[in-house]
Amino acid sequence: MEYGICNLGNVPIRANAKDQAEIVSFLLFGEHFKIKAVHENWMQIITHYDNYEGWICGKQYKEITHADYDHFSLNKFPVCASNHGEATHILTGEVTPISLGAVLPYYHKEKFKLRNEEYTTNINLASFNIKDLTSYCLALLNTPYLWGGRSPLGIDCSGYSQLVYRLCGVELPRDAYQQAELGELIQLKESTKGDLAFFQNKEGKINHVGIILDNNKIIHSSGKVRIDELNNKGIYNLEFKKTSHSFHSIKRIF
Repeated sequence: MEYGICNLGNVPIRANAKDQAEIVSFLLFGEHFKIKAVHENWMQIITHYDNYEGWICGKQYKEITHADYDHFSLNKFPVCASNHGEATHILTGEVTPISLGAVLPYYHKEKFKLRNEEYTTNINLASFNIKDLTSYCLALLNTPYLWGGRSPLGIDCSGYSQLVYRLCGVELPRDAYQQAELGELIQLKESTKGDLAFFQNKEGKINHVGIILDNNKIIHSSGKVRIDELNNKGIYNLEFKKTSHSFHSIKRIF
């Protein structure tokens, strides 16, 4: 088994080993993974953070050792809380754009390392405190919806809830139906800020998630990250004056 780490800001994970394949998720800078298989210039990977599988281009990662992988896995490193930032390679001076959610291994006094390469950065760090949930939610307001997205460049509904919770120090799986398997079931009238609300398609399968705010409001990624009303029918879209998503359940994770 081989191992790797993302050394670029936002690397697409695809369903198949070709450029035209569907993007199912993204790797963020500093996230590490196992390499399951190799096909020509493509690597089939399993991410450590959320155990997600897919294919990445073989030109878009840095190889690490098994020992590196174990060290990265055992530590909870600081995470970038700036929407956009830069990582500057200390030796070469090359600059790599990074964004909200980027992982900074072995960070200390604005320096961090990807294996044997050292970088410097001046971004803000995530607090890992659930008290900051509202500010992290709003930091992504109006981010465009992107299937598979996990960053301010584009984000889907479960990528949004996963990223906001990550900044608060709470780990969530990648997809909405997986997130719905966690936590305590809560009635709508008992819900509070930070609870996750889930929604279903016509077949009753969970296909959407959002984060509950105060005053019966919900923030979620649908077209863009937006704030709408939540009621016992689902999400009432304030812009188009209609129910956009059918209510399924509410879970309290923390």
